[in-house]
Amino acid sequence: MKLIRCASAAWLLMGLSACVPLIIAGGGETASLAAQERSAGNALDDAGILLKIKNLYAQQDYKDLMANVEIKVIEGRVLLTGNVDKPESQIEAVRLAWQVNGVKEVMNEVQVNDQAGFSNYARDVWISTQVRTHLLLTKEIRSINYAVITVNQVVYLMGIAQDQDELDRVTAVISTIDYVQRVVSYVRLKDDPRRPEHPLP
Repeated sequence: MKLIRCASAAWLLMGLSACVPLIIAGGGETASLAAQERSAGNALDDAGILLKIKNLYAQQDYKDLMANVEIKVIEGRVLLTGNVDKPESQIEAVRLAWQVNGVKEVMNEVQVNDQAGFSNYARDVWISTQVRTHLLLTKEIRSINYAVITVNQVVYLMGIAQDQDELDRVTAVISTIDYVQRVVSYVRLKDDPRRPEHPLP
């Protein structure tokens, strides 16, 4: 029932990454969500948090929040990345994220950089694509559990690793990809006691 509820909510939330694949691809993507370490209930909560933060950003005079700040939410932990024009925008991005109920932690990786152009953005997209592909094709890595964001050639990771060996394997793979300057990990291990709950086996 939780998976069905997630799909229905995603139709209403429109465009939220936690549940939208269920609508697009049906049963196959439902199985993918079930394979994640994050439970369906947590995924739905994260989708709601994401929507509320985006709505708050949309109401502000700082228009670069909606345009330039990337938001990832996993188990109530919010990662903010991107390039904004002014320091005030960076501060506001964090302040607004903390206003949403259910937010347990905000990781601020927003950079003040008004010189970031299309070529910089295109390279970041290329890097993220390469990272996702390499993780998907590497044995003993459950790539579905990792969110990847690249800003100014720095790769940010969020997600849930099976163990430290897998996380080490992930960072080693990423470090071999062209143009990657460094890797910043906000990944938690599967058995981390700070996680809100452990999915049923």
